[in-house]
Amino acid sequence: MSAAAVLLPGGEEVSARRPSAVRATLMLRSLGRRLARAGRAEGLAVHAVHYRYRGWNGSEAHLAADAQWAADEVVRRYGDVPVCLVGVDMGGRAALRAGGHEAVNSVVALAPWLPEEDVAAPAEPVKQLVGRRVLIVHGTNDERTDPELSFRFAARAKKVNREVCRFEVHSDGHGLGGHRDEVASLAVDFMMGALYGHAVSRPVVDALAAPPPIGLRMPLAVGFGGSLRR
Repeated sequence: MSAAAVLLPGGEEVSARRPSAVRATLMLRSLGRRLARAGRAEGLAVHAVHYRYRGWNGSEAHLAADAQWAADEVVRRYGDVPVCLVGVDMGGRAALRAGGHEAVNSVVALAPWLPEEDVAAPAEPVKQLVGRRVLIVHGTNDERTDPELSFRFAARAKKVNREVCRFEVHSDGHGLGGHRDEVASLAVDFMMGALYGHAVSRPVVDALAAPPPIGLRMPLAVGFGGSLRR
């Protein structure tokens, strides 16, 4: 195998229960299939993480620790290959937090759950993302995870890493179900560029190059990536 995509499903803020075996969302499952098809000829491995606990659980950050373990496992199995962490909801936070792993070269966070900013608490870290290419995608009508919080996180990350972009899916909600094909095409385009150096689409090029807030509020066009679908 030449590279790996590690899929991180959603979770809960606090829970010591074991996650269900079918916890992965429909979006993550279908995205995993798309990523596998796109990278098959290149030798891409795609693996989904089964967490030890459902919850992030405060400073324990269990989901991020499991993402780190998964990156270690990729290295153990396949050697020194680049890894893309792909997370949804709380898995998006895990992907961003674990992005500092030495094997990780890119992160895709879809509708990431991020904590409210509090002057009394440390801000969600961003320095671990230096040297990684980062894509965040969020629906503007998301009522479960606040898109404004992912914008603020992206703005802080962009200050230390120019390779950060964020796309907004107008009128879509948390599951991004209204634009699932476009979101999957964007993720595939981004991942193949990050892992294999393939040319990425013009919107991704523009989003990475544009200064904030333009490159962090890039609208995802209806029909994006139609030619990329298989």
